[in-house]
Amino acid sequence: MKKWYLFFLLAAMLGASCLLTACGDESAEKLGKKQIEADRKKGFEFDESGKTLIKAPKDITSYEIPYSVTRIGKEAFYDCSKLTSVTIPNSVTSIGKEAFYSCENLTSVTIPNSVTNIWDGAFSRCESLTRVTIPNSVTSIKEYAFYRCKNLTSVTIPDSVTSIGSWAFNGCKSLTSVMIPDSVTSIGNWAFEGCDNLTSVTIPDSVTSIGWGAFSGCKNLTSVTIPDSVTSIGSCAFSECSNLTSVTIGNSVTRIEEYAFSLCKNLKSVTIPKDCNVGIDAFPYNCKVIRRD
Repeated sequence: MKKWYLFFLLAAMLGASCLLTACGDESAEKLGKKQIEADRKKGFEFDESGKTLIKAPKDITSYEIPYSVTRIGKEAFYDCSKLTSVTIPNSVTSIGKEAFYSCENLTSVTIPNSVTNIWDGAFSRCESLTRVTIPNSVTSIKEYAFYRCKNLTSVTIPDSVTSIGSWAFNGCKSLTSVMIPDSVTSIGNWAFEGCDNLTSVTIPDSVTSIGWGAFSGCKNLTSVTIPDSVTSIGSCAFSECSNLTSVTIGNSVTRIEEYAFSLCKNLKSVTIPKDCNVGIDAFPYNCKVIRRD
């Protein structure tokens, strides 16, 4: 009898919890719709359904996006130079192209794990952004996503991400280290070019290609290990990495494109696979290239 009583008690508690959650979500959505109506009067633009935030006023300094919003539209906060903080609710699933472009005083942002798409240039030129955590719901970091975020010191890339787009972290001069998870298969063209203070990078054995200029101009990078999974190293991939002294190239690399390691003036020797094709001036003139037997 006691067991049955406990069973019914637990069932009742669970039902009440679900009801409260449902009511809470419904209440939050209603509040979100009320906030949208109030925000429209302040100059914010939404689509008819209230699910897409289309445009924010240029002079805002902080903003809490209503819970009912599921999409931050293209260029929604474009050039909102006074914006210092923004709260993105877990109702949002998509951050549009150049959504926060040139929000130069935005210092940090928390992207909820409801977001699955961060589109091209979403946080490009957010020059005061110092840290960002990308949730494990995101599968790819699109082109120019964090382009020229020159004060970005820390980025967490989850193991849900499979590709890092071209120019994604280009010009992030304050970034000191990057750990690329073993879910990533490709690093796009010029993805980390000009990351002057990058001293270490971990390339996992899931990566098969390193794009053109991917780490070009990373002047403080001292060593790099290219795993056996990589088959090609793009043109200028590590060019002008002037402090690079050690490079380990995996056995599966079949092509090293022209200028891949050009102007790496401190790279004195490198060992490559026996049958690897090497492009014009792939290595500096004073670097001894040894082919494995």
